[in-house]
Amino acid sequence: MDIGLVGLGKMGGNMRTRLRNGGHIVVGYDRNPDVSDVASLEEMVEKLPSPKVVWVMVPAGDPTRETITALGDLLGEGDLVVDGGNSRWTDDQLNAEMLNKLGIGFVDCGVSGGVWGLQNGYALMCGGADEEVAKVQPAFDTLRPEGESGFVHAGKTPGAGHFSKMVHNGIEYAIMQSYAEGFELLEKVDLVDNVVEVFDSWRQGTVIRSWLLDLLVEALKDDSHLDEIAGYAEDSGEGRWTVEAAIDNAVPLNAITASLFARFASRQDESPAMKAIAAMRNQFGGHAVRTEAPKGGDVEGERGAPQSAPAEQAGAGRAAAPEES
Repeated sequence: MDIGLVGLGKMGGNMRTRLRNGGHIVVGYDRNPDVSDVASLEEMVEKLPSPKVVWVMVPAGDPTRETITALGDLLGEGDLVVDGGNSRWTDDQLNAEMLNKLGIGFVDCGVSGGVWGLQNGYALMCGGADEEVAKVQPAFDTLRPEGESGFVHAGKTPGAGHFSKMVHNGIEYAIMQSYAEGFELLEKVDLVDNVVEVFDSWRQGTVIRSWLLDLLVEALKDDSHLDEIAGYAEDSGEGRWTVEAAIDNAVPLNAITASLFARFASRQDESPAMKAIAAMRNQFGGHAVRTEAPKGGDVEGERGAPQSAPAEQAGAGRAAAPEES
C-alpha cells in the first residue's frame, strides 16, 4: 500500500524502513530535511494516491494535535489518519470527532517495540471502526511481529488503542520497579557475590523471565554496579494517565502507583518528605535522626531526642515507641 508517515525519529524512521522492506511505498515527512523525503506536509499529501492514508509519529500533545489539524485541511473525504504516537486517549476522541466532520477517518494505534522494532516488529494496539482499520491493515501486518500475537484491534471506539497502550506502559513501570528493587537488595547484602550472574540465571526457566530482564542484564554486563548511571528516572506521562484512569474508575493500582511515585522520588537529591518523617519520629518516639557528625562525636552522625527533651519524654527507660502513632 501507499502510506504517508509524519515524524521520522528513532521509531518513525525505523518504521519507514520496515514498511519499505515489506514492499510498501512510504512517503515520509519530517521537519529535519536530512531525513525527510519531501519538503512539506503538502508535498507528502500530493504524492499519495486516494484514498490517502497518513500515519503520524510525532510527540504527544500539541505537536500531534497541530499535525492532525493541518492534515484535516489537506486530506479529503474517504482519507484516513493514524495516530501512532503516545497520545492520551481523550485526545483521540477529539481528533476523531474533528476529522469525521470532514469525512476523514481516524485510527489510534499504540506502538510498542522501541528501537528494536525494526528487527523484531512492533506490538500494535489500535482503536477505531472496522472499515477504517481495514484500510491500514496491510501496514499493520508488516509492522507487527511474526507469530499469532503482537496485534490487536482493541475496540471500535476511538482511544481504545491508546488506552490499552497506556495500561501496557503502567504495567511496564511496575515490572521495572520490581527488578530495580530486587537489584538493590541483592547489591546491599554481603551474602551474594555474583549479582549480575543471578539476574542472568533468571532469563531461562523462571516465571519472571522477560525482555525487560534481558535488557537489564545487558546493562549490568556493561556496568555491573550501575556506577555510570545517575539514579534519576523520567516518566513519559502514560504512568500518570494510568493512575488517573484508575482513580476515575475506582480501580486500586497499588503497584503501578507506587512505581510512578518512586520515579518522582528519584529526582530528589534529598527528600523533604523523608526529612519531615525523620523529624516526627524523633519527636514522638525519640528515634535517632542523622545529622552531620559533631566534632569528636559519632562518625555515623546519629543522635537521639532533642537535648531539651527530658529523658523520660525521649523514651529512655521504657519500651521503644511504635513507628507511627
